[in-house]
Amino acid sequence: MNPRLRQQLTLAGSITGAMVVALDGTVLTVAQPTLQRDLGASFAQVQWTSTGYLIAVAALLVFAGRLGDRYGHRRVFAVGVLGFATTSAAIGLAPGIGWVIALRVVQGVFGALLQPATLGMLRAAYPADRLGMPIALRTSAIGLAAATGPVVGGALTTHFGWRAVFFLGVAPALLVGLLALVVRLPEPTRRIRLDLPGAALLALTLACLVHTLTTLPTLSWPSAALSLAAGTLFVRHERRTPDPLLPTGILRPTAAGPALGVLVGASAAMFGTLFLATYFLQNVLGLDPLHSGLRALPLAVLMVLAAPAAAVLMRRHGARLTATSGMLLIGIGILLLARLDRSSGWYDTSGGFLLLGAGFGTVMVTATAVVVHRATLDTAGVAGGLQQTAMNLGPTLGVATATTLTTLGLATGAALLAFATLAASTAAVLATRLPGRSGGSSGGTGVFRPPVRGERGRPPAGRLR
Repeated sequence: MNPRLRQQLTLAGSITGAMVVALDGTVLTVAQPTLQRDLGASFAQVQWTSTGYLIAVAALLVFAGRLGDRYGHRRVFAVGVLGFATTSAAIGLAPGIGWVIALRVVQGVFGALLQPATLGMLRAAYPADRLGMPIALRTSAIGLAAATGPVVGGALTTHFGWRAVFFLGVAPALLVGLLALVVRLPEPTRRIRLDLPGAALLALTLACLVHTLTTLPTLSWPSAALSLAAGTLFVRHERRTPDPLLPTGILRPTAAGPALGVLVGASAAMFGTLFLATYFLQNVLGLDPLHSGLRALPLAVLMVLAAPAAAVLMRRHGARLTATSGMLLIGIGILLLARLDRSSGWYDTSGGFLLLGAGFGTVMVTATAVVVHRATLDTAGVAGGLQQTAMNLGPTLGVATATTLTTLGLATGAALLAFATLAASTAAVLATRLPGRSGGSSGGTGVFRPPVRGERGRPPAGRLR
């Protein structure tokens, strides 16, 4: 197959897979009230349709990425996307809420296989110094899904019922799954041993951590204690095993560590802000869900537009300046939203959401490119799994923090100031540690250069583009 055609088909598959997952989450949120009424479910049961999926995904993302490193990202992607489509159709036919919850957990397992592979396939198909724009287009697609999901989900639920939303992504997922079986990508050159004990400990750590965060402000002490204990055992195990789940040095300060921290900080700040802003729009300004969603629409639009622009800026000015600027845009956007009051109109809210979308799109592209770019072909899956884990933990942490601050009686404006501080701190502490234009970080002077054939085991090089 022509190399350029292979790249284009891989990019199409990666974008479609990412969009299917993003659409699934947004349309479900709109359909949950109708689902609750039709199945006679309790509020807690409906919440578990989201929580069960989130726990399954977060627990398995890194191990799923490692499976891609061993068996090939194309194969893991095909299994993940085909399984995701099958379980989605099964949920649409589920006879009761128990079946919906169980199938959502199974769908989370397939989602965990799918998500890191969308990045791993890009790393295998494109040279390291040409990853910026493919990742930017993938990010734009996620933003587009976030913008259209609530509208499409609302229309389907209104006219055809909640079951229709689960059939929305079945056909595209089946198509790209079959396509992935045809497109050939570079396969792993060495047999990677799987660290099953490490995978189990990390899965337990993350599953308990996510459960703890989703129960806030009521703290689940057993989950918190178990997460801490399992995390401690995981760190000890990784230091002693000859074949760790997380390859040695992948989280060091000059590699993916700061970029992952930026993703967690940025997504926590944005989703915590969205939670508080939505509460303000509906409960203070008295807007219905549709009109509050329209007020926030500029965020998604700017996220779509900012992603490809970020790839160009990163190539010209480096990841450090681009990500720092994006974090500052997020912080300023939050400050504008913190000034809203009962007299605020469309233009008052639009400015804050515009800056939020521009900043988050910029940061997501830049930090993701650093994580994937710094990975070798043999560790691209783990890097993709870590990136997706950060993008799952950040929003969960942000919403949990917003819920806790609201429960403590803090005013919306004051709570938003806390998230603006988080954005500024992330910019100062972590974004400034990302590679500069020459490829070095504030803590090092290494220069990226194009990868040389045969250097699969070394950190990839070449300026981010």
